[in-house]
Amino acid sequence: MKTEEIRASRVDLADPPVGTSLPATSAAPESSCQVQNSTSLMRIPEAELTPKVRLAIITLMEEVAWLRHELTGSRGRIEHLECLADQDSLVPVYNRRAFLRELTRAISMTERYSAPSTLLYFDVDNMKHINDTYGHPAGDAALRHVAKTLIEQVRDSDVVGRLGGDEFGVILYQTDGAVGQRKLGQLAHEIGKQLIQFNDHEVAVGVSYGEYTLCGTEDAGQALAEADKNMYEKKHGSGRKANVLQQ
Repeated sequence: MKTEEIRASRVDLADPPVGTSLPATSAAPESSCQVQNSTSLMRIPEAELTPKVRLAIITLMEEVAWLRHELTGSRGRIEHLECLADQDSLVPVYNRRAFLRELTRAISMTERYSAPSTLLYFDVDNMKHINDTYGHPAGDAALRHVAKTLIEQVRDSDVVGRLGGDEFGVILYQTDGAVGQRKLGQLAHEIGKQLIQFNDHEVAVGVSYGEYTLCGTEDAGQALAEADKNMYEKKHGSGRKANVLQQ
């Protein structure tokens, strides 16, 4: 799922002006065979198939074809709008609202099937420094780099979302805590190993991270809070260890 394949699907169907009808060539070509099939379905005797009846059938077939055309276009536009409603405004992943919906679904699946899933939580380091030093476009580039890496490094069945600001979440379906922790470290390594190029500068991007294994009894807010708490414990614990080593 990642982003439920969130991609802005283009809808190129253009509505014709009101009051115009679809040309017969693009709707239902005037064909004796088609008319004959229609009259058979409607059980119209051959003797009653006058020119007026034939014209009425052809008109009806064109209207049906036009309604199908409109329905197809409407479905495409609805899908496009649903995609826009779920997608983050900056990067091609779920926004917070859609991610919380998917997280609630994952919790329900864990409760129903007793198959744990793991929530990963990422916080981009030093975003203020990047914005202040290189400008906000550089910060946007850093966020796009994180999103791109997460999308490329997880399964299609997993979910990636931007929770707001410089925070990202990943739902690893049917993944226990041990596997989730290993994947967490691997993703953080992949994000940090590559410098992003911005104008004439190379900018390093690192992340703090935490995880929480779903048990099926919590809600989405509680799960996020636990993953966030785990992230801060890891981050502050690393800081304390570094200070001890320096002393």
